[in-house]
Amino acid sequence: MGIEIEPTGQVCGALVRGVDLTRPLDDATVADIRAAWLEHHVLSFPDQQLGDDDLERFTLAFGPFGDDPFIAPVEGREHVIAISRRADETAPLFAENWHSDWSFQERPPAGTCLYGITIPPHGGDTLYADQHAALDAMPEALRERLDGKQAVHSARGGYAPSGMYGDDDQQTDRSMSIRPSESAMATQLHPIIHPHPETGRLGLFGCIGYIIGIDGMSGDDERDLLFEMYAWQTRDEFVYRHRWEPGMLTMWDNRSVLHKATGGYDGYDRLLHRTTIGAA
Repeated sequence: MGIEIEPTGQVCGALVRGVDLTRPLDDATVADIRAAWLEHHVLSFPDQQLGDDDLERFTLAFGPFGDDPFIAPVEGREHVIAISRRADETAPLFAENWHSDWSFQERPPAGTCLYGITIPPHGGDTLYADQHAALDAMPEALRERLDGKQAVHSARGGYAPSGMYGDDDQQTDRSMSIRPSESAMATQLHPIIHPHPETGRLGLFGCIGYIIGIDGMSGDDERDLLFEMYAWQTRDEFVYRHRWEPGMLTMWDNRSVLHKATGGYDGYDRLLHRTTIGAA
């Protein structure tokens, strides 16, 4: 009967039903899922009972594994990391800022897969900001100031020894296995306005956090432009709020959306397993 695609009714995102991800996917089903992914940017597959083998097999249907720096994989795996938080954990919430995964890499990943294992009864939503919609609606004056510019991306604010998850964070009770490194100080240029490599549709790529500057700019002009872009690209009308369920797999397109974590589940354990879809 084929898969069923149910749009969320928000700016992006869709539910996918009618497929069992514990089994290998045939070429036609992979093509249907990829087409829906490129259209909706965020896909969720509810009611899936997956192990790490299933999660890895699904990931490889859509590209090679991406490189996940600064976070140790789960025991016995090379490409699965745990996004975890204990009920009594007091460390700051992980990834509670807008970003595109690993945008500081020379070839940033195409997508991310995240599977819900232990999901609290409330809180913990993931927010996604559609960067095609943000660019389409952007005031012409702001777009002209961004057009042709390249952003300077770096992991230093998060994963350098002095960063948010650096040496000081290692002294907290954080349950995730984060590995800060001096290698996070490296920089990489990417166009702010870029064509999607598969669809060609223009969108914004990255935001303040991993973006630490604009090539050829400095001082107040650079700072003001970055904050103006950030304020625009994360406006409510471009944001989809995703609510998790146990046994739900969600995949998103890092070339099309920003995302961020939210809290609101203190007193409950939370565990998800994540893989990265590398650039083709």
